[in-house]
Amino acid sequence: MSNCMRIGALLGASMAFAFSMAAHAAAPAGGLGDAHYNISSLKSDGHYDRFIVTWRPGSAERANPSLMRQSMGAALSRAGLVRATLSPQGMMQAPVQASYGRRLAIGADVLRTSRKLDRNEAAALMAQIASDPAVLHVAPDVLRHAVRDIAAPSSLRPSAFKPSDTEFRQYQWDLKAPSGRATAFGDRNYGGSHVNAAWDLADGKGVVIAVLDTGITTHVDVNTKLAGAGYDFITDAFLSGRKNDGRIPGGWDPGDWTTGRPWQSMCTDEFNPPQPSSWHGTHVASTVGAERTNNGIGLAGIAYRARVLPIRVLGHCGGYDSDISDAIIWAAGGHVDGVPDNTHPAQVINLSLAGYGQCTADDPMGQAIALANKRGAVVVVAAGNDNDNAKYFSPASCPGTITVAATGVTSRRAYYSNYGRTVDLAAPGGGIFAGDRSSGEQVSDGFVWQAINSGTTKPVADDSNYAGYAGTSQATPHVSGTVALMQAARLARGLKPLSPAAVLDILQRTAATPKVAPDHRIGAGILDAYAAVNMAINTGTTNQATLLGNGVALSDLSGAKGSRTVYRIDVPEGTAKLSLRTSGGSGDVTLYVNRGTPATADDYHCRSAHTGTSESVVLDHPAAGSWFVTLVGRTGYRGVNLVGKYLASR
Repeated sequence: MSNCMRIGALLGASMAFAFSMAAHAAAPAGGLGDAHYNISSLKSDGHYDRFIVTWRPGSAERANPSLMRQSMGAALSRAGLVRATLSPQGMMQAPVQASYGRRLAIGADVLRTSRKLDRNEAAALMAQIASDPAVLHVAPDVLRHAVRDIAAPSSLRPSAFKPSDTEFRQYQWDLKAPSGRATAFGDRNYGGSHVNAAWDLADGKGVVIAVLDTGITTHVDVNTKLAGAGYDFITDAFLSGRKNDGRIPGGWDPGDWTTGRPWQSMCTDEFNPPQPSSWHGTHVASTVGAERTNNGIGLAGIAYRARVLPIRVLGHCGGYDSDISDAIIWAAGGHVDGVPDNTHPAQVINLSLAGYGQCTADDPMGQAIALANKRGAVVVVAAGNDNDNAKYFSPASCPGTITVAATGVTSRRAYYSNYGRTVDLAAPGGGIFAGDRSSGEQVSDGFVWQAINSGTTKPVADDSNYAGYAGTSQATPHVSGTVALMQAARLARGLKPLSPAAVLDILQRTAATPKVAPDHRIGAGILDAYAAVNMAINTGTTNQATLLGNGVALSDLSGAKGSRTVYRIDVPEGTAKLSLRTSGGSGDVTLYVNRGTPATADDYHCRSAHTGTSESVVLDHPAAGSWFVTLVGRTGYRGVNLVGKYLASR
């Protein structure tokens, strides 16, 4: 499509795991008048007692919690929920009452019901809330979860992880070049992310990466210097495990086990059995860069000189959208009432978490991500582990994200990984089984190995254990760490940081083509950290522009994947129309157009980005002067024609 705006918008999306749990909602959003409500997160077997309401600016309700309760009380009445009813199990249910929760950083408010509602009741209530002229948007406050990764069996763990650099050589195929060389376990590595070569260009210094997850634990091989500067954003005592509601300083992980009361009876079932503490945040943070690197012990992290800021948003049974959206804004340097401002604003935010439902720009998560992007933060999210279309999951489907699928050592899409047009690119997440097949023998090269805690409930202090996990949770921090390397490389050379749109553009243009053709769409290809960092420090440099004559076609143009060729056409005063078109040949190109200076993915007037080589930008009454055309190879291309033509006003 042709896109005429100054800064290209990210069109990402993301999320999830917990093998296919519910049928996809037929209607993801509903609305009455011009108010909107999103019911796509409501599951047929779900129960809901928290709703996020955005009030119209200037409405009396927006400034008065008492009026908010009255509005919701009226909505409960219209939905038929204020009278005693029989439950499906034949139990008498008391009339539902409304209460006020709190205000979010996006300006919306959490309202609660006195009992949990089933899907139909929740949908009916949301429709009635949205019918109030004072309401702009309604969404359920949904529980999200750490993407449920697959753990390597204990038989694959070394009997003793001796602290030496040999562990990097033996276990971390995911950070090496996809050259086809045999790993220590004999598998041909076609799925590595080429991080080892990127370390020659950058190490992450000067960049902060926020990891919104379960928090972090102390470990002999993990840098936790910013753990105290992080924050625990979980407000609900049931989820946090604390005695009282409320947030506390520190990004530490006290454990998220569900093997005991009250969590075992409240949030486990035959599909979600009780689990010991996952220490998910420690594993993810270690991959992104918290793992101490080149220190003579254990394993390596990607942006190992970046500062990793752990933020706890997931506890026992998960974490609410309302808390996660606040944490996103705070991580990027925005203000959240009741929490001290973040003294270490993040340039990269990692979300290896998931939940069912489609995310729109109006939803709380979508609004929070947009505000983070506006502050320059790149938000990287997991596509999810349901072997399903990522568009049905959140935050994977949120606008403004970079959504990451998972591949294995062979470059094959991991059988569990979500896929689809929502996915921007893939990264190593582990294929679990030999040959990255969907079953068979589990192998060491089927996992991503990092530091972990060995406690089953509460953490073991200064632990020294490591573990292998597979999932899009593991793929996501590979991209987050690479983004930190990209921005750090530019900082070290006196260049301004790239915008989120420019980061995505580079990641996609430099992504490697999988050796094994994907069975479903997984974005532009597999992360190539070295190519991405290299392009990041070379993008935006002045190019010699080839002059285009009016109406004179340049033919048989060719270029490599990621190449940028600049052309110039000089437009006279009084021009009525300027057209710039490419056609013919083979490959895939994108056309960027800008006046006065060469166009980049970060700075352009218009662009055309269809699949293939047929691109077109048409401008009515363009300003006189030099117009630059940047032809970018999304893949290698050849035999392409380019013509620029302007018509004078009559």
